[in-house]
Amino acid sequence: MKRLALGLQYDGTAYRGFQAQAGLPTVQAALEAALSSIADEPITVFCAGRTDAGVHALAQVVHFDTQADRPSHGWLLGANSKLPNDISVQWIQEVPEEFHARFKAKSRRYRYVIANSPARPALTDRYATWIYHRLDADLMHEAAQVLLGIHDFSAFRSSECQAKTPIKNIEFANILREEDYVILDIKADAFLHHMVRNIIGTLLPIGLGQEPVDFMKKVLESRDRTQAGMTAKPCGLSLIEINYPDNFKLPSPSNKRMIHELV
Repeated sequence: MKRLALGLQYDGTAYRGFQAQAGLPTVQAALEAALSSIADEPITVFCAGRTDAGVHALAQVVHFDTQADRPSHGWLLGANSKLPNDISVQWIQEVPEEFHARFKAKSRRYRYVIANSPARPALTDRYATWIYHRLDADLMHEAAQVLLGIHDFSAFRSSECQAKTPIKNIEFANILREEDYVILDIKADAFLHHMVRNIIGTLLPIGLGQEPVDFMKKVLESRDRTQAGMTAKPCGLSLIEINYPDNFKLPSPSNKRMIHELV
């Protein structure tokens, strides 16, 4: 039995999230079907982050066990030939038995993209949330700095969240404007269900001038989901990086530019 890890890229628009759900299209179901065909045996995969319906990934990491003996290029080319065009394996390699895509991950990094212009963009509709009124990215960035460090993030936690603890450690939360786009770049040891989307939903009224900068601090300290903003749309969210200990010798996290910049 071998354990293999792979890097996965996908457009989540057509899927009900990563995790397999009976009768629904998911990234996991499509990937397992492709790998099972190549291995000629049932394959079950485990991912680093179970992205929601409509959320994308530039650098998801997955592992699985198999008795099949195939060269790495065989797995790569074979899987991609059987996957739909909106899912692609970027790399695949054998890893030690102790490797686990989820539990060995040191950190995850997400980006949320907002198209901020008077006219609705046509080419980035799948990958950005459109906000008509001008956002003050500097105020949003200032407000987000209160999130850094170890906190109880219950105020940004979905009622469906199954995490054992709401305590997470955010390394950075940067918001910048690139022409007509406002982008949140956030990295933490782990994230709660809907956490990034709820953070964005709380930052938006600050960026629109409807709430003061210290609104974020009040929401965080309340630990009350009802005090935070709306859950932002999933289309603007992408999982862009997973970090692991160096001893696993995985390929470096992708530094590719955001999807909206490639359109």
